[in-house]
Amino acid sequence: MVSAGPATDDYSAVFFIEGNEVARQMRASEFGAFLDGYVGLSDLAETDVKAVLVDLSSDLLVRALVFFRIWFDEEGRADSSWNMPIEELAARGAKGPNMGGGAIRLVCRSQCPEPRYASELWDPDMTPGNNHFQVIRKAVNANNLKFRRIEPEEENIPVLLAGQEAPVPDEASRIEADRARLAQLIREQRLRIKTLQSVHRDMLSEVQREHRLEIKAQRNEIADLSQRYERQRLSNEQLKQRLAERNQQYLTLQEQVASSGEGKDRDDANVNAELVLLREQLDSKRRELEYKEEKIAALEQEADELRYREPPENSIMSHLRKQSVFLVAYHPGVGHLTLPYHEIETYFNNPTTYASEHCGMNEPSYLQWLEHYENPVCQHLDENGDVCGEPLLRASQPGDFRPGFDDHCENHQP
Repeated sequence: MVSAGPATDDYSAVFFIEGNEVARQMRASEFGAFLDGYVGLSDLAETDVKAVLVDLSSDLLVRALVFFRIWFDEEGRADSSWNMPIEELAARGAKGPNMGGGAIRLVCRSQCPEPRYASELWDPDMTPGNNHFQVIRKAVNANNLKFRRIEPEEENIPVLLAGQEAPVPDEASRIEADRARLAQLIREQRLRIKTLQSVHRDMLSEVQREHRLEIKAQRNEIADLSQRYERQRLSNEQLKQRLAERNQQYLTLQEQVASSGEGKDRDDANVNAELVLLREQLDSKRRELEYKEEKIAALEQEADELRYREPPENSIMSHLRKQSVFLVAYHPGVGHLTLPYHEIETYFNNPTTYASEHCGMNEPSYLQWLEHYENPVCQHLDENGDVCGEPLLRASQPGDFRPGFDDHCENHQP
């Protein structure tokens, strides 16, 4: 929670960031009112907000920044369980970029003094033209919160008399100044590298999540088509059976008519009428059967097209197909695997089987080695069913693992 003293609160603010601009700003005391639930922000209902605690000096120069996240519920009220000591973190932040008053104290996801809070922080963007530090500095200079600026007291600066030359800084002073500038530049570049790595990890996780959702949707669609095809096939079989029964009835009726002789002329009209009716029904059933067969063929073609269709333009699968994005998986004993496009679905169906095949092993043998690799102890069971548990030398490669030898100590090897 925000719990600054009066002096700190007078020169502390909270900025809400949207994209590359400060969407809302307030003093720390006003932000504390939001945390206490006295007021809500309806426009932020059910929103995960990126915010920044800005700690200023009395002459309105940035001293510390804490980039944190906070959730607002359906009524626009701050999450009541949120309890991050952002001002305490600001006091412990590591050195960051120079924003006019020397290196600031910076706390973000890639640079957090308390790792347990890292997941509730975010990394600023330092891309030229989209730099959050410049956006914050611009908002501080605008001073829309009307902080009272207290100019520092002027020191007695010696005035050069006419004819006197300004003292030339010695070589040691110049070296020290250059060293300080170089150290500041290195800190900024390291911070930028950390933030870029964090953004890359987040983008890769999002791509993998969207890919899993796309594969799941396609599998559901194929399963639905398969069910429709199976229902049509069963209906077709039933129609064929009913048609065969009608044909048999028709043949039986013809035989009865042929054996009845010419003496039953008065029944011929009824028999002919029934034959005409049966022929019409037979033609109708044949047409219905042909329609069902055409529909089944169309469903089979649709299922084949769906199974081998090209991914939509600019979709995640399209980028994967064009190899503008690669999926990389890691498994012990195999290392990092770059997944070809045509093997992605095979991998997600069973990653363990995929990894074991790349080791030249079957899945049970690979799992047996993996259990030894993760816990290299003797697996011998005594009469009570207890494991020996003697520490062993790990077989680091699956191909070198010998079941019964490498997973048993010398006392229990065969």
